[in-house]
Amino acid sequence: MRVQIAARKCEIPDSVRSRTEQQLGKLSKYEPRLSGADVVFKVEKKHLKKVEAVLSVDRGEPVVAGGEGAEFREALDLMVDRLSKILRRRRSQKTDHHGPSISETVPSED
Repeated sequence: MRVQIAARKCEIPDSVRSRTEQQLGKLSKYEPRLSGADVVFKVEKKHLKKVEAVLSVDRGEPVVAGGEGAEFREALDLMVDRLSKILRRRRSQKTDHHGPSISETVPSED
């Protein structure tokens, strides 16, 4: 999966960059069709750090989530938790929980 990281009005430590790529790579277990992620780190009001991500899904709608906190690591963890929750919910909605129809289970009397 391609991960593109951008920083707005701030500097991102290399440890946070590598953690971002590692955490987003783990999300492919929830959605195998993930093709890329665009992540934006930004600082607002001097002490509030925000992280926003848009995940691209092949033949599907993009997934958007964000997080904020006092540190980038905290905001990143919150964002990844939200993304995994959204992807798990999407996957469970795609699963067919209905049993076979009655016409398929009752044998015909020929």
